Amino acid sequence: MSDPRMKTIWFFVGLMLLLMGALTFLAGIYQIFVPPATHTILAESHPNVWWGGLMMAFGAIMYLVDRKQTP
Repeated sequence: MSDPRMKTIWFFVGLMLLLMGALTFLAGIYQIFVPPATHTILAESHPNVWWGGLMMAFGAIMYLVDRKQTP
């Protein structure tokens, strides 16, 4: 029997992705308003914003799914 207070690993993975995605997303938003000194070819697509948003969405899904499954 497992302790009902114990969380699965996916709970913590979801929280980490949510946190890291939020930091990446906020860094991308900051770079929109304050562009970096060096310019790369794909800078106009703002990959930090896209990847940060995807990481936050996936982390939130993992967090919510695990939260519903644990009593």
